[in-house]
Amino acid sequence: MNPNQNAFKSFIFLLFVSFSLLTCDKDDGITNTNNNNPEPNPTAFAQNFGNAISRTFLGTVKDKNNNPIENVSISIGNSNVSTDSNGVFIITNANVHERFAYVKAEKDGYIYGSRAVVPSSGTNKISITLLEETIIGTTSSGTSETIAIGNGASVSLQGDYKNPDGSTYSGNVNVIMHHLDPSEDDTSDQMPGMLYAANAQNEERMLQTYGMLAVELRGDGGEDLNLADGSTAEITLPLDASLLANAPSTIPLWYFDETNGYWVEDGVATLVGNAYVGTVSHFSFWNCDIPAEAVNLCITISDEAGNLLSNMNATITSTTYGTAGGTTNENGEVCGLVPSGETLELNIYNYDICGEASLYSASIGPFTSDSNISITVLDNPDIISETVVGTFNTCNGDPVTDGYVVLTYGGQTHFESVSDGSFEINLLRCATINTFDIEASDFVNLQSTDSISYTFTTPVTDIGTLTSCNTITEFIQYTIDDNDTQFLFDFIEVYLYPFGTGQISNNDVLTISSQNGNNCFYLQGSLTDAPHVGSYDNLNWNDPNDYGISIVECLGISETNNNIIYNLTSLGEEGDYVDINFSGDYEDFLGLPHTISGVIHVIRDN
Repeated sequence: MNPNQNAFKSFIFLLFVSFSLLTCDKDDGITNTNNNNPEPNPTAFAQNFGNAISRTFLGTVKDKNNNPIENVSISIGNSNVSTDSNGVFIITNANVHERFAYVKAEKDGYIYGSRAVVPSSGTNKISITLLEETIIGTTSSGTSETIAIGNGASVSLQGDYKNPDGSTYSGNVNVIMHHLDPSEDDTSDQMPGMLYAANAQNEERMLQTYGMLAVELRGDGGEDLNLADGSTAEITLPLDASLLANAPSTIPLWYFDETNGYWVEDGVATLVGNAYVGTVSHFSFWNCDIPAEAVNLCITISDEAGNLLSNMNATITSTTYGTAGGTTNENGEVCGLVPSGETLELNIYNYDICGEASLYSASIGPFTSDSNISITVLDNPDIISETVVGTFNTCNGDPVTDGYVVLTYGGQTHFESVSDGSFEINLLRCATINTFDIEASDFVNLQSTDSISYTFTTPVTDIGTLTSCNTITEFIQYTIDDNDTQFLFDFIEVYLYPFGTGQISNNDVLTISSQNGNNCFYLQGSLTDAPHVGSYDNLNWNDPNDYGISIVECLGISETNNNIIYNLTSLGEEGDYVDINFSGDYEDFLGLPHTISGVIHVIRDN
């Protein structure tokens, strides 16, 4: 369990750049509100956003079961794209602001989704969960009725509705409703925008939520409906037992402005038993929140060698508002709103891989204006800093200009965009786990690679060239010196011969071969016991008991000064993949030195 997991289940307070949330352990004073708030002024409020800038966004869209959703319409300003089969989207040079960026996600069958962030200078990584248009109940115009969810969330309707053009609606009304409980882990991905708001005085505020309710109304023809002018509805939001102790007797109500991307104060809810009850005049997402003043803080994290660390979990704890978390991008940076004028505690973790202990802890602040700080994580004997680099080409061998690479290590997933055919991923890993998987997708040509396993070659792992040809089921590729990468796709044969089947070795023997015109490849390996995975050096042909791998045939590689290392990362049953990556230096038969690196992703034939 993460050290802040219990805190994360208290209150959501703020959404950082990458899927983060702030939890609260005590309530703050409530701003005086009433049901006659002045009209919002988006033009004046936008002055809080800062100057116009361009930023890059890489995001994923999924459903409540964490399944990727394809063909979701994504828009940021005037930029529009759709998600691919992995639910991933990339938008480069999107027009946003220094302190605010708004990402919209829409698809038929789901209610409107979005994310708002404080954009950083690198790739801003976004996660959005879309909620299905699930009909909870049906009523009809002219009928007063209460529609409820099993957990006690409900909406009481008077029966007066209007069409999108403002005309009176008559007929059946299907009610779609979702209650978001801040004690649940996935609320931060399901909620719209971030917990950033304009209060009744049109002032910038961050929010501490006690719960949200999304209500949408559909007519007989599927048309969007809303409450008729002058009509109201009563909403009820149940509170988790963990929230009741700190729940104020009254709390401001806020609705989400889908056009502008932030919450707007509008009314008050009252605590009745274990639920907040309030009156609303229109439907959107509604939210029960306590507001607070905030400033923007950007944190850059590096190791002692100066490597910028991506996918690090940075948490900030406020004695007043609890704990927040954010995830660094490829520039080692995470940005977000924090409480103004308060000393904060910063902790840095590498969750899922290196345990629960903080890698760095310090008091920071107080901050009374937007600020930037840099943090150095000191070396740890149990944690290793890694850099993974490579090239990502199209099936024609050209650099990919609009794509992404996914590196999976343990429970961590690193998404990195690719715009010029090259990529670099910096991360921390634990000494006990030294393998990872890579997969890449090319948006322009709608091609992708398979997921391929690799072994770290600390401190830098050069995986060579990835090629997006998803119609190709297996391949062998290698590069000698700085020459062009060679590919073999056809006539690949892969066999594993158990000990005692006539092979020259006293061990299980793996052979991989391919012939393409004058370009041939032959690998023979004498392997350790099953499951055979591991690191091998050059095979000593004269020792039948030696473990090793050799590719000397076909490639003009001699046995002299042969320092090629082979990482066998997977060897499945017949029909499964065999994955090997290799690199090193050697001499040819003329005594000339060379370097070689390559990747083998082939299917076992026996």
